Amino acid sequence: MKYALIGDIHSNIDDLEAVFKQIYSMEETPMIIGMGDLFECTIGKKKVAKLSAPLTLAEAQLNPPAFEQLLTFPSIRGNQEERIMRATGLTRYNHLPQEMHIDGARLIHGHQFDWTRAWQPIATHSAADTLVFFGHSHDSMLYRKQRAKKITFGTPIVLKKKKYGINVGSVVDNREWVLYDSVARTVTFMKA
Repeated sequence: MKYALIGDIHSNIDDLEAVFKQIYSMEETPMIIGMGDLFECTIGKKKVAKLSAPLTLAEAQLNPPAFEQLLTFPSIRGNQEERIMRATGLTRYNHLPQEMHIDGARLIHGHQFDWTRAWQPIATHSAADTLVFFGHSHDSMLYRKQRAKKITFGTPIVLKKKKYGINVGSVVDNREWVLYDSVARTVTFMKA
């Protein structure tokens, strides 16, 4: 099966529509799955911890008109959704899972990982994981043995029967996403 893994939208309609245009122009439309950070939280994490009273959803979340109508695909929860819930006291995004499993791969936003100061994940999978797709840092990247490998947008990469971490990049600002073909066991880094 083919999957379009899109992450870190941060409430950006223009960038999301550009990515959708590319996805829907494909001969065989892949199943779209969100990798978290669908929304942009308008308050920083340090300020959220110091709030004396909950904010309204309109105060805590950037939500342009008609944006939510575009979110018709399943998604996992990112740190932005978690921060919005902390800031508002609402449980609005609790239904979004922290991780998801699809055809030989685990999907996780990535804020759960430890990161270096240079925004490189220290570890992307457990002993049981083979393929782990994530986002969070907004950098399209393929990792093997915790080392970044060279990628070329639009060129499929055949994944051997080894362990990989795949950062799907960000929709916001970069218009990046990943096409995962679970049958051919390939990933293609895409840029709209």
